Amino acid sequence: NVVLSAACTRNLSNTYTMLRSFSRSFATVVYTHRSGRKIKEKVAAMLAKKKQLGEETSEKPGKFVLKCPKGTRDYGAKPMAAREEVLKKVTDTFKRHGAETIETPVFELREVLLGKYGEEGGKLVYDLKDQGGELLCLRYDLTVPFARFLAMNNVEKMKRYQIARVYRRDQPVMTRGRYREFYQCDYDIAGVYESMLPEADCIKIVDEVLSAMNLGEYVIKLNHRLMLDGMFAVIGADDSQFKSVCASVDKLDKEPWEKVEEELIKERGLSPESAARLGAFVRFRELNPDLDNVAVLDQMMQIKELAANPQFKKGVEEIKLLLTYCADFGVSNAVRVEPSLARGLDYYTGAIYEAVIPNGLEGVTDESGLPVGVGSVAGGGRYDNLVGMFAANKKKSVPCCGISFGIERLFAIMEAKNAAEQTAIRTTSTQVFVASAQKNLLSLRMRQMAQLWSWGFAAELDYKANPKMLNQIQYAEKNGIPLVLIIGEQEQKDGIVKLRNTVTREETPVKFDDLQATLTEMLKA
Repeated sequence: NVVLSAACTRNLSNTYTMLRSFSRSFATVVYTHRSGRKIKEKVAAMLAKKKQLGEETSEKPGKFVLKCPKGTRDYGAKPMAAREEVLKKVTDTFKRHGAETIETPVFELREVLLGKYGEEGGKLVYDLKDQGGELLCLRYDLTVPFARFLAMNNVEKMKRYQIARVYRRDQPVMTRGRYREFYQCDYDIAGVYESMLPEADCIKIVDEVLSAMNLGEYVIKLNHRLMLDGMFAVIGADDSQFKSVCASVDKLDKEPWEKVEEELIKERGLSPESAARLGAFVRFRELNPDLDNVAVLDQMMQIKELAANPQFKKGVEEIKLLLTYCADFGVSNAVRVEPSLARGLDYYTGAIYEAVIPNGLEGVTDESGLPVGVGSVAGGGRYDNLVGMFAANKKKSVPCCGISFGIERLFAIMEAKNAAEQTAIRTTSTQVFVASAQKNLLSLRMRQMAQLWSWGFAAELDYKANPKMLNQIQYAEKNGIPLVLIIGEQEQKDGIVKLRNTVTREETPVKFDDLQATLTEMLKA
């Protein structure tokens, strides 16, 4: 009996162990099944979101497609030549006005950038994956890094320019020059100076650059943050509504008032009465197109509620002074007071300005065949409090104002203009092409090249040992090289070379001793 009892006990124990093991295995299978189902659900949701964003591709899984990332592009030799021309004109203008240049990192600490561009701008900042304990972002513009630079180095006065790439996680429109990676050309003046003088300098720079580029008629819009503050106070809008309402108002150059008014009421929370009054103010230029700048300001001051508001009154006084300084600087008649201009109000505190080329992309169409336009090509204003956000002593700030060119949009206009006019674009700076008509003159050509380089001339030759004369001439003509220096055995003995003008195709014999001076004179002509 004792033996049988022990055996039964062992069997029961083994059976229990087996059941418990099976139970755990079954639970694992069920858990794994549920976990897999959740993963599939998440993957399906991500694919649906990708399709909604229009990023779904038709390529087979695993197939690699060689292309530029969305919102970026390559630039070939001809577009780069046009870019260099634009950048040179901008840089020369900055230097002519006495600016010095700096460089800042392409990425900044996240806390430096976030909170400086408003709710919408903050969403467009590229976050970087943590690589060592610091939370970083790609720079969104060059203004905030400049303010950080001033605060960190205790700089109180500076006139600087910077030309560099910035990055925005925006929906690109390539035909309009809107990219995710693009150049900005910034000119800023930091320090305490006479009111409106730095602003006049910035507007003069815009006038000079756009005039030099010859891209068509342009307009430099002008407004003041205090004027906008006064308008909002008069209509009884809440301070918390200011930025969102201004974002809607700033769409007036793209959308009709009826649509903007509907947005102000339904989405921004303004009453119909307040929206109507605000419309009368911000559309004052549109409703009175025959008035000049001073008349617009004077007529708006005839509105009792606006005239009684101290902020609006001060803004008008400063804009009038700015107009006077612009006239003294010889700024063209392109400046126009525009009460609806409401850009960059997350950190602008005074005058704001923006340049547009209304017919810059005339004749250019999108994929649907519809005409496309280009937004502002330059914008800026006064920002007196931005540096103080980074200063150890928050009360100590450095007042600043500046201008920023959206250079990619200028490139887009220039490319469209060159295509329409079939403009020939030189992709090199070569001044002289060294050629030979006979064989076995490679060494002589190379020595002549070395001599031209030492004199400071841009020169090149064919890398073949015995190139055909016709091919050399055709290469020079095709690439717009103005002169061909022809070396021959007899000319070498006589101590001369021939200079061929690729436009007129005239050939002139020149003595070796006179070659440098003759080249200089012919290239000047």
